[in-house]
Amino acid sequence: MQFARCAGQLGLDQATRDFLSMPVREYQFSLPVTLDNGDVLVLRGFHVQHNDSRGPTKGGIRFHPQQTLDTIRALGMWMTWKCAIANLPLGGSSSGVACDPHSLSPMEMERICRGFVRRVARHCGPDVDVLGPDIMTGPQQMLWMLDEYETITGRKSPGFITGKPVHHAGSKGRKEAPGFGVMITVREALKDLGMSIENTRASIQGFGMVGKAAAQFYTQMGGTLTCVSCWNQSDRTTYAFRKQDGINVSQLTAITNSFGEIDRARAEALGYECLPGEAWLYQDVDILVPAALENQIRADNVDRISRRVKLLAEAANGPTNPDADPLLNQRGIMVIPDILANSGGVTCSYFEQVQGNMNYFWSKDEVLSKIDAIMTSAYVDVSELARKNKLAMRDAVYMLAVDRVARACHERGWF
Repeated sequence: MQFARCAGQLGLDQATRDFLSMPVREYQFSLPVTLDNGDVLVLRGFHVQHNDSRGPTKGGIRFHPQQTLDTIRALGMWMTWKCAIANLPLGGSSSGVACDPHSLSPMEMERICRGFVRRVARHCGPDVDVLGPDIMTGPQQMLWMLDEYETITGRKSPGFITGKPVHHAGSKGRKEAPGFGVMITVREALKDLGMSIENTRASIQGFGMVGKAAAQFYTQMGGTLTCVSCWNQSDRTTYAFRKQDGINVSQLTAITNSFGEIDRARAEALGYECLPGEAWLYQDVDILVPAALENQIRADNVDRISRRVKLLAEAANGPTNPDADPLLNQRGIMVIPDILANSGGVTCSYFEQVQGNMNYFWSKDEVLSKIDAIMTSAYVDVSELARKNKLAMRDAVYMLAVDRVARACHERGWF
């Protein structure tokens, strides 16, 4: 829906619309995995390459029980636009396995990772499709996948995958990059809104790698974080943890596991209010940061958002359903679209790919400084286009990104 709207605004011809609305390549496969008890579990895997007109495709690998091919297609398309808006020489892809890491042992996870690579290795590589982490995958999974790929190809290829441990050709700053990038765009948006970050309050959905880093940088910049929500696997419920006088991010991190799940009992002992999970969206704050899953802000819940909210920074992929966009615009809530707000992660992944191919690595400060420069430039490009043409930020960001990709396809003479 977002692409179709943008294609109409740009006046793209039908062939271009048809070409960009579907992946150039996609794969589905069965993935049998032997469990520790000897049973065999047959999983479903997906790998989609949306568009490679601007360079090798790049995308994350998501392990989630609700994974579907349609989700992976959407993520691949979003990654194409995300790389284009950051002006990276990359296209978009995405991969996934429908599984629940909570119920798997480390050895079972390793078997899934290696089996996944055996299925996709012929379609990937540093100059073809660069993989990386997404939901419920991280440095250890990336390292298992790299090792399997190098075993298959018989050569060292650190640029095959990003998000690796730093001491295995990973990039410094990778863990912080997505959340850091979100807060760079928030900083720039607050300038446009004439607001000082020190006078703002925020609520964040999700306390995984992105949400946690966003919370840390936001509070370091002087903002007051009052609410964080997260999923709790033990009782399969989402909770929101609130502290009206401001959350201590380091304190909350200390009682959070590797899946971004906050220990409810310990949080309450520290004085946090425990609210239903959706309460993060209805807080009396200036800034909302959805950093979890898609479709969290919809037409049926927009009216419950506080009148105080002025800014929505989409740290997650697709957190706002298209039917909610007109309502947010009517409310005067500025939206920093996902493909701009969370492009800090793919920017750092690009840096990791470059560093791995060169076998030369940068300091954390240098990485974050480069991300700051790229994200600031991308935000200014979008903001100026929106202001000049009286567009909503989402329309502006899509028009800029889609136009860059469409031009690349035409310049290559593909149609």
